[in-house]
Amino acid sequence: MATLPNPLPHLAADPTGSTLGLALPSGRLIDATDEGPWHEPLLWHSDAPSAPGDWAAHHDAYRAAGLVPVVIEVGGGQGGPQDWELMPADTSYPGDHDPEEILTEFWEEYAAEGEDWPGLAPAAAGTDTQRADALAARLADSFLAPGSSYKEPRLALVPARRSADVPAAIGWSGPANYESDTARLCAVLRSWEDRFGIRVLALTFNQLVLSVAAPPTTLAEAEAIAAEHFAFCPDNITQGAHNTLRAYAEHELLTNRTWSFWWD
Repeated sequence: MATLPNPLPHLAADPTGSTLGLALPSGRLIDATDEGPWHEPLLWHSDAPSAPGDWAAHHDAYRAAGLVPVVIEVGGGQGGPQDWELMPADTSYPGDHDPEEILTEFWEEYAAEGEDWPGLAPAAAGTDTQRADALAARLADSFLAPGSSYKEPRLALVPARRSADVPAAIGWSGPANYESDTARLCAVLRSWEDRFGIRVLALTFNQLVLSVAAPPTTLAEAEAIAAEHFAFCPDNITQGAHNTLRAYAEHELLTNRTWSFWWD
């Protein structure tokens, strides 16, 4: 698969991004990885908090420039993305992987003996792009607002084909103890993007938060998705407050507009 041109190097000489059709505030380019500086920037993030509506107001310009917005935490215990030990050299391309094969493989490794993989949950209605993008923009405001649970949240821009590819595009290492090639997990995110209208909303050192345009509305739908969540991130269930698929489905998934994942 051909690599997309990365527009971020333009920002070194043009910090506001005017040549890309942008009007960026003061920010910084991040190229730090676990092996030293990468050959090009992996992401840009603002220096100061964003104003409400910034994501929505500039979303079309970001996409036209080949950039995808995401909220990141720069003041957490593990620092900002320059301290996250990003691993782009170990990351493949999400489109080279089959999401059901990946989930089946994880299920067979982590599910109880004798529990067969139930298959992918059916696609939901209401996953159109405009609706999914609007929800992500609205939720981003709450993550970026003063008093949010994130420590020093900042708006970041990542060169990627689609929102589901953002973790792979930066070589995010949050799930490294579970899966070292984040692109394999992004293949699953692509499938959820298509079936449920997810967007990668926020990243910290080891947490991934998704917005969900079409969450399950019945317990049966939620249980089917819970099986996928278990395969994708067993820690969500085994180390969470609701440690059965049914309880997790009822309390964490049913009509919920965000999905959060954390790897130990």
